[in-house]
Amino acid sequence: MTKPLPGDALARADDLLAQFGLADDPLGLGGNPADHRVVVAMSGGVDSSVTAVILHRAGYDVVGVTLQLYDHGAAIKKKGACCAGQDIYDAKRIAEEGGFPHYVLDYESRFRESVIEEFADTYLAGATPIPCVRCNQTVKFADLLETAQQLGAVCMATGHYIQRVDGPNGPELRRAADAGKDQSYFLFATTAEQLDYLRFPLGHLEKDQTRQLAEAFGLIVADKPDSQDICFVPEGRYVDIVEKIRPGASAPGDIVHVDGRVLGQHDGVIRYTVGQRRGLRIALGDPLYVVRLDAPKRQVIVGPREALAIAQIRLKEINWLGDAPMVDGQPVRVKVRSTRPPVPASLMVEQGLVSVVFTEGENGVAPGQACVFYSPDDESRVLGGGWIASTTGQDVSPGAHRLIG
Repeated sequence: MTKPLPGDALARADDLLAQFGLADDPLGLGGNPADHRVVVAMSGGVDSSVTAVILHRAGYDVVGVTLQLYDHGAAIKKKGACCAGQDIYDAKRIAEEGGFPHYVLDYESRFRESVIEEFADTYLAGATPIPCVRCNQTVKFADLLETAQQLGAVCMATGHYIQRVDGPNGPELRRAADAGKDQSYFLFATTAEQLDYLRFPLGHLEKDQTRQLAEAFGLIVADKPDSQDICFVPEGRYVDIVEKIRPGASAPGDIVHVDGRVLGQHDGVIRYTVGQRRGLRIALGDPLYVVRLDAPKRQVIVGPREALAIAQIRLKEINWLGDAPMVDGQPVRVKVRSTRPPVPASLMVEQGLVSVVFTEGENGVAPGQACVFYSPDDESRVLGGGWIASTTGQDVSPGAHRLIG
């Protein structure tokens, strides 16, 4: 908060808290909130700031923690790029003016090793990384969660748009009420043990309601824009980051049609992703799309839209949040892109290996990305997911399925 609120403004804020179901004991911990220490992961954005202020207003013993993850020159001054200079300052100021302690932890080396270097290596391997998932999976929900426990916190709260619901067999992970802000795709790797400790107070709100609370509390970040880019990639120029970390990453090679014809040259496999249409610089009449990346051969394989059709994907690093073990033939709904709705599929489980078979096929599925499982009976419930290791193309002509990634 920028300054102590006058009585009428405070009343307005309290009215909103009651209206949005965030008054009294919003974390459902029971007893006196003051007896419960809660660590809030503060990125300097509006969501985590509102989370911290709500819980402090409710009377919990709030401790704000911000991670310093990288220091990239221009990115330090860029608003909306979490965990850099300006945003660390904003988080610190919110805590100071709110009246609760705040700490900045230097996690740069861990972040570089667990997220940035893997990001570069995934591109070099011809896959498409999702660093935000890895950050949640490693740095935030592993290292930071352990720090919260060491600080004596009974739980750790974040500003993610996801819901945690106490089910008959323990906590369940559910999609956010605001479908446009739902972050379930990026949190599929949250384990049952982590979920038991985590809380997401904003999961049942619309983003507009969060901003209403920020304005009512007079927060300096009330009108701060949401981050649109990967936090450590200024202006979306991910190729620059990969080349800086792995010099020589942009080795040229051939652009090859799925029928074997060499159509042209490219300036580096890392500049392309599966499903990409623009930037191929090839005129062949019909539109062409990137179908596969063959990093060892330095080839970008292209073809017509129908060549993007995928029938089956093989997964690795499975995280399962269902009540019972996965079984062969189990129906699920899955998302292979954060912006796509869940589609019907089934699981194929053979000798510990898990594949997903699409009911109707999917387009533009890229190795390196995530496949997230949702319940077929209740699409709001997250059952876990895994990382896409390879894909099998759908039949678009006579013959067997083709392995394309």
